[in-house]
Amino acid sequence: MRRLTVVQLLPALHSGGVERSTLEIAAALVAAGHRSVVVSAGGRLVAALLAGGSEHIELPIGAKSLRAFATMRRLRAQLAALEPDIVHARSRLPAWLGWFALRGLPAPRPRFVTTVHGLNSPGRYSGILCRGERVVCVSDTVRAHVLRHWPGTDPAKLQVIPRGIDPAQFPRGHQPDAAWRARFAAEHPALQGGRLLLLPGRGTRLKGHADAIRLLAALRAGGEDARLWLLGAREPGREAYLAELEALASSLGVASALAISEPRSDVLDAYAVADLVLQVSNKPEAFGRTVLEALSVGRPVLGWAHGGVGELLGALYPAGAVPVGEHAALAVAARVLLAAPPPVPVTMPHTLAAMQSATLDLYARLVSV
Repeated sequence: MRRLTVVQLLPALHSGGVERSTLEIAAALVAAGHRSVVVSAGGRLVAALLAGGSEHIELPIGAKSLRAFATMRRLRAQLAALEPDIVHARSRLPAWLGWFALRGLPAPRPRFVTTVHGLNSPGRYSGILCRGERVVCVSDTVRAHVLRHWPGTDPAKLQVIPRGIDPAQFPRGHQPDAAWRARFAAEHPALQGGRLLLLPGRGTRLKGHADAIRLLAALRAGGEDARLWLLGAREPGREAYLAELEALASSLGVASALAISEPRSDVLDAYAVADLVLQVSNKPEAFGRTVLEALSVGRPVLGWAHGGVGELLGALYPAGAVPVGEHAALAVAARVLLAAPPPVPVTMPHTLAAMQSATLDLYARLVSV
């Protein structure tokens, strides 16, 4: 395949699944000898992007303001200079700006690709992500969501490319070293000595932290010495929400068996010491990377059976899938998985390499049309 120039559009490069996917595709493009350019407002991941051989153009294409039209014209000028083969938009406002910018370029224009990373709210604003010549859906759940809420979308241009993980980064049977275990014990004495439940996720209500605390209370009331680690929930600006969670834990009598910590980079070690990983988001999620990461390490996963999480659990670990909102069933399933968890799959079907390969193949087929 000839050398391509691919421009990816997203609001910023701070953290999150969209940002991670952007860097992963950028790395694959560079490795394959293509030119990779990312346009965003910048962020802490720019350094990693540049270190991997990509280019970055700083534009506030995710800022909702009256200056968006001027930003679109600046984007059009950048695209005219770059002469890309593919423009790949990964978020709604960047997609709108990219779409209008491309319409002002002379033919032949770059091919326009979009990715639907989430279960976006129905309506015209979100519908821009259905206007790509090819529309990547990160799960079958997302594809069904698109066809349900934007029924005019041509199903033939939708392509499901599941997000993936690198199994080498989440190796089966990993064990933290003694130094890590000592630090962990010193940092979180409340988590020592019992069966550890782990819920990794941001400090937002949709992650279901309250459901996890209620599960902890149910298990302890039944005689299980369970402990709960809410990893990543303690974030700046979330103080009121954290106080609410701590008050709930106190009212249920489980505050002494709970730890709420900041985001941290050693999530592999966290998975390894957990007896059970939870994914109990109270709203359906588009994919559910936590499920894959935990299962890859060899840890059982328990979650609500909806959205992308339910899709993955149903396919890979049905014993961990519980109907949404059935708290008694969640507690029963947790007891079973803590006592005698079924074996987890030996290999993960959704790998990073597969995701990268499928995306680059999509680019190649599109430019050859």
